[in-house]
This record gives sequence, C-alpha cells and structure tokens, in this order.
Amino acid sequence: MARVASELGFTTMSLYRHVANKDELLQLMWDASTFGAEQLVLEGDGWRAKLLMWATIQRDVLDRHPWITKMPMAAPPLGPNSLHFVERGLGAFDGTGLPDTDRLRVLGLISSYTLSEARMAYDAARAMQQALAASAEAGQSGALTPPPSFEMLLRELIDERTYPHLYRLAWASGAAQTSEPADERAEFLLGLDRILDGVQVLIDQTR
Repeated sequence: MARVASELGFTTMSLYRHVANKDELLQLMWDASTFGAEQLVLEGDGWRAKLLMWATIQRDVLDRHPWITKMPMAAPPLGPNSLHFVERGLGAFDGTGLPDTDRLRVLGLISSYTLSEARMAYDAARAMQQALAASAEAGQSGALTPPPSFEMLLRELIDERTYPHLYRLAWASGAAQTSEPADERAEFLLGLDRILDGVQVLIDQTR
C-alpha cells in the first residue's frame, strides 16, 4: 500500500479513505479489468457461439492483465462489472433448458480452464523474458533459441520399455520435431471446444 501511495503521489493513510485494505484494492482492480461488461452483447447463433465469445473475452482480459492470474481466488469476484459479465454468460444458455445452477457450474468450469491456460502462458512468456535478460547480461548476441518441444524432450529422456505410451507419442508420425513453440491460442481453443462438447451432452441429458 505504501508503494502504491508513493507512485500515486499520496500518503499511505490517504488511500485508506477509499479502500479498507490491500485485499479490497485488489478486488477493485479485478473488477475494473472487466469494465464495460454491462454493455457486452454476446453474438453468434446459439449458446455455443455465445459462450465461445464469452470465454475468449475472458482470456483476452487475462492476457491484457496477467497480474490477475497471480491473485488469490478463494471466492469469485463480486464487483458490479464482474457480476454483469457472469450475467451475460448465464444468459447465453437461454433456450437450452439448462437449470441456473448448472449454468453457473459450467461458467465456473470454463473460467477455471481459461485462468489455468492464461497462467501457464504468462509463466512461459515470463521465463522467456528472464532468459533473454540473462543472455543480454552475459553479453550473448543473437536471438534466443526457443525451448524444445515436449516431444523433443521425451526423445532425449525416455526409453520404450519403461514408458511405452510416451515413447510412441514422442516418435509418432507428425510429432513436433522442431523447437518452434506450439500455437498456444489454438491449443486453448481446442480445449475450450472439448469443454463445450461436454456442455452439449449435459444440455441433451437435461432435455
């Protein structure tokens, strides 16, 4: 709080006229990250397209504000912008017959997945930045080589007898043989599609 006050040019005590403590400040920051949710209109034909838009908007917010992935999340955010965002997500299910409790559970599942993917992407990007900084400090020139793919690492580490499934994966036709990083966004959308497939099953069961 003292550092925040210093950067704003105020005393620490003056901050406490507006927020009770650091936790409240973080909650307000979290809520501010979804500013404009009240005007959000989910577009698309049917619940799936709307929920896909809802999830990708959430992911975009996390990518713009990666500090959110480091916040303690013992409870969902309850600020007005956050509640509007959840309200829009619940409304995406209109016409499906899915009960409100199941709608909220699905939104929680999608949010947990999105948060996890964003956190891993942020951690990977930060690790690369740290490696670049260390390389520059050591006086090394040229571009930093990206980390090897999972399949390439497996080829160096495992034997077929002990890890038959991983071995087959590592040497399968089409397995990544270069150090080029995977398309993280495409991987995120692939996982999201699988979750939405499961939601369709839930909707069908409800009907």
